[in-house]
Amino acid sequence: MKILIAGLGSIGRRHLRNLQALSVQDILLYRTRRSTLPDEELSCFPQETDLAAALDHRPDAVIIANPTALHLEVALAAAERGCHLLIEKPISHNLDRLDELQRLVQQNHCRVLVGYHFRFHPGLLKVKEMLQQGLIGRPLIVRAHWGEYLPGWHPWEDYRQGYSARADLGGGLVLTLSHPLDYLRWLFGDVSRVFAAVEKLSNLEIQVEDMAEICLWFANGVFGSVHLDYLQRPPRHNLQIIGSHGTIEWESSSGETRLYRFEPQQTGEAPLHLFPSFSPLDPSKPLERNDLFLAEMQHFLGVVEGQEVPRCTLEDGVAALRIALAAYRAAEMKQVVYLESPSSA
Repeated sequence: MKILIAGLGSIGRRHLRNLQALSVQDILLYRTRRSTLPDEELSCFPQETDLAAALDHRPDAVIIANPTALHLEVALAAAERGCHLLIEKPISHNLDRLDELQRLVQQNHCRVLVGYHFRFHPGLLKVKEMLQQGLIGRPLIVRAHWGEYLPGWHPWEDYRQGYSARADLGGGLVLTLSHPLDYLRWLFGDVSRVFAAVEKLSNLEIQVEDMAEICLWFANGVFGSVHLDYLQRPPRHNLQIIGSHGTIEWESSSGETRLYRFEPQQTGEAPLHLFPSFSPLDPSKPLERNDLFLAEMQHFLGVVEGQEVPRCTLEDGVAALRIALAAYRAAEMKQVVYLESPSSA
């Protein structure tokens, strides 16, 4: 299996290391050489600076890890050649030419995975299982919170130059931290309405927003809210789901999932029970961030070989992007934005 990696910033290099850890050796690099990271670890791999020349090597699959605004340029060219795709999230910074990509993918039988790696988080998988089992009754309210100080993400490089801080590269808080918009849809289904406040509040030297509060109305009646920021220290990423018969809480960093459940009784007030917390790993081996990326890459290799169905499809990626763009539009217009259902979009 031959894999082409397009973009060798932090995430591209993470994918490169994970491919090596999974014993994939036939790896080709397409790069513009604009990365500020050192080149030593890349020197042993064949490299191309021209996209057509890179695709002439006939890779089986392409990992698209360049800045968001440049995703579609590579994705369209690779899909035209019939390559399978791992597209980093978000799939783009706008909806331009996505219909063309969907047509090429279908026409050339390309298999596509979108890189929302939190779908591989063992704690969130447990949350999904609890919801499917109806352990808290009917879900009513969900709140996701993710705050993390941007300059601390990659302390080895200038945060002002990263794509997350630059509108011209497709960055911005809502797009960059769009994971909750994807995993909430994965858990609760399609979103019908969006309202949001999106602001730049801090003195961070960035061209984009650093805070967002997003309200989501799901088609099944669940109400959701998402808080995002580039400011919080220490970082926090968690989820709370309130149902008619209990509550589920999930913490990203530890992976811990807690279930509080009301046991219905014939008379009197139903007591509240706290069930044992679910911890996805051996306590002696805490959850590492790369565990999610490694699981995602292993899944992608199975997708390329036709052994697995993509856990996050191109259509899922488009849906998450539509929610993010609706949040920007709602904040700008100061009104609720209605989303078309995927079937009518």
